[in-house]
Amino acid sequence: MSKKPGATQALHKVIMVGSGGVGKSALTLQFMYDEFVEDYEPTKADSYRKTVVLDAEEVQIDILDTAGQEDYAAIRDNYFRSGEGFLCVFSITEDDSFQATQEFREQILRVKNDDHIPFLLVGNKSDLQEKRKVNLAEAQARSQQWGVPYVETSAKTRENVDKVFFDLMREIRSRKIEDKSASNGRGKDRAKRKKKMCIIL
Repeated sequence: MSKKPGATQALHKVIMVGSGGVGKSALTLQFMYDEFVEDYEPTKADSYRKTVVLDAEEVQIDILDTAGQEDYAAIRDNYFRSGEGFLCVFSITEDDSFQATQEFREQILRVKNDDHIPFLLVGNKSDLQEKRKVNLAEAQARSQQWGVPYVETSAKTRENVDKVFFDLMREIRSRKIEDKSASNGRGKDRAKRKKKMCIIL
């Protein structure tokens, strides 16, 4: 492992977004503890942290599983602001939850003011093919339109659960590397530009 003694582990902040009941918590708990929790009714956002090995390097992942407070725009915006990458989850058995991903995406882009935020569209409950309401082509078309990856998961069978978290961490990591090289030497420049952008007329 390429971890130098005394070096601090990189921390990647992931936010789970999506309608209620699509399995955000089930995916999170499956990833964290290798267990499937069917009827988890979260009333508040939960934060989880875990050390994982990402491409031979020890890193920490911080997962914020949002729930319930999505109604309060200020709280929701705060969560989105703190995130470095987003797993936008819907259920393949529920068309409404798929339609809702559009609004989540728009809210995130508005708060982050950035079109290229690390983001995965996740169709959960792939074990329930016989109840499928969102067809694969439709979901893939949306992900292509957004320029983001689309992955189908099952928190129940654990299919692609690790994949979505690790793929997103890789995107976050490469984004940080890009940002770092962009800001070297241009830091002052960027700070000035940012100030200009923030003026509210």
